[in-house]
This record gives sequence, C-alpha cells and structure tokens, in this order.
Amino acid sequence: MTSKKDLLQKLLKGIETGDPEAAAVVNEARYVQHNPQTHEGSEGLAALFARLSKTNPKVTFVRVFEDGDFAFAHNLYDFDRLRVAFEVFRFEDGLAVEHWDNIQPERGPNPSGRGMLDGETGITDLERTEANRARARAFVEEVLIGQQRARLPEYVAADLIQHDPDIGDGADALWAVLQNEATGPGARRYDRLHRVLAEGNFVLCMSEGRRGNLPTSYYDLFRLEADRIVEQWTTVETIAPKDQWKNNNGKF
Repeated sequence: MTSKKDLLQKLLKGIETGDPEAAAVVNEARYVQHNPQTHEGSEGLAALFARLSKTNPKVTFVRVFEDGDFAFAHNLYDFDRLRVAFEVFRFEDGLAVEHWDNIQPERGPNPSGRGMLDGETGITDLERTEANRARARAFVEEVLIGQQRARLPEYVAADLIQHDPDIGDGADALWAVLQNEATGPGARRYDRLHRVLAEGNFVLCMSEGRRGNLPTSYYDLFRLEADRIVEQWTTVETIAPKDQWKNNNGKF
C-alpha cells in the first residue's frame, strides 16, 4: 500500500508538471481546502497546477513526515521566487480529503548564519512520538501563548538551533524577539494552537495569532532531544481578509 508520505509527494509534484492526474490523489467528493487562495476540490488543484506549471516551478522536499491519517512536509518552492512551505494533508482510504499549508518567501541567513530549511532531517525516537508531541504542545500553550518566561528552560535548550530568519540561536534570543516585538509593528503574538502533528523527534505546531495588527498563522517545526526543543523552523503567513478567500473553510 502506498504510504501517505508518497501520496503527498506525488500530489505536490504535480505543481512542476501541471499534470492534472496528480490531483487524482484527492477525493474530490470529500476534499476540504484550507488555503484561502485556492478553490475547493481537486478541480481547483488541477487549475492551480496548470497555472503554476507555466512558471517552470520546482518542488523540493526537505522533510516529509507521517502521523496517523496525516502526512506533512517541509518544502522549498521555486516559482517566480523562492518560498518555504509547510504542507499538511489528511487522508482517508488512500486519498487526500483535507489540506492546510503555510507559505512565506525564503529569507536569510538569520543572525546565526542559518537558512530556513537547513539542519537535521533524520527521523529518530519513534517510540517518543507522543511524549514529544505533549512537550511541544505544552511549550506553545504555556510559553508562546501563556508568556510564562520562567518555563522556557524547561522546554527549550539553552543552545537552541534556530532557523527563523529573524532570530539567532539560543533560547534567550527566541524570548528576546517575542518580548522586544511585543508592542512593535512586527509584534508576534500567539493566541491559539490549532493542531499538533508529530513523528519521532519532530513536532509541527499549527498556531494562530497576530503579527503587528494583522491576523497571522504560525507553523513551528521543533526537533526534540531528551524532552527539550533543540532545533526550530518557522513559517509566518498573513491570513488574507475573508473577502479575498476562494473557499469558506478557514485557514485552520
């Protein structure tokens, strides 16, 4: 049986080729699209692939994971410019029935010289998937949303490897950015954690908040070792106004 990871990659490779058969991975009758800029159903995907293929795009998979009914990937897209993406699909009976994503232009290197996609890729510690999921969830809820600074050392290694283009390495650098931007035009605020997906030592947290005055989605991928977050990747995307949406399913 084809794995969900393979199905995800088959579907998204259709962006390169424009082949409408790639959309056959989707159950058209049940598909729910959460990208506000994409029409509902596999017909919407086929049209999107056909349009994007004219720009000679490339899709590079850097990390691909599977969690129960879900597959999720950390990608580089080369359209008219480079974009970094997290793609999430839910599957039923071997077909995709729901899709979420979070995409931003590639930037960097960050203050520590790191790119948005480099770093560790190996999936390990499969027996710790649920423990790592719980740790990442607690970190987002207690520290990022709850702003409990004292809890930071419980969850994050002091020498955190950071891939966010705006933040350098270290737990203190992460906290400084969250604090220093608390009232500025680029302020990051986490308000709600919507979903936590995990495989082994990697956990993806899909959160909603604000950046400055704009509704924003934050996708944070964490790598954990011994109950601590030791590496972080992030995409930040402004949520389009509702009158610009091409479907009514919501970002999350």
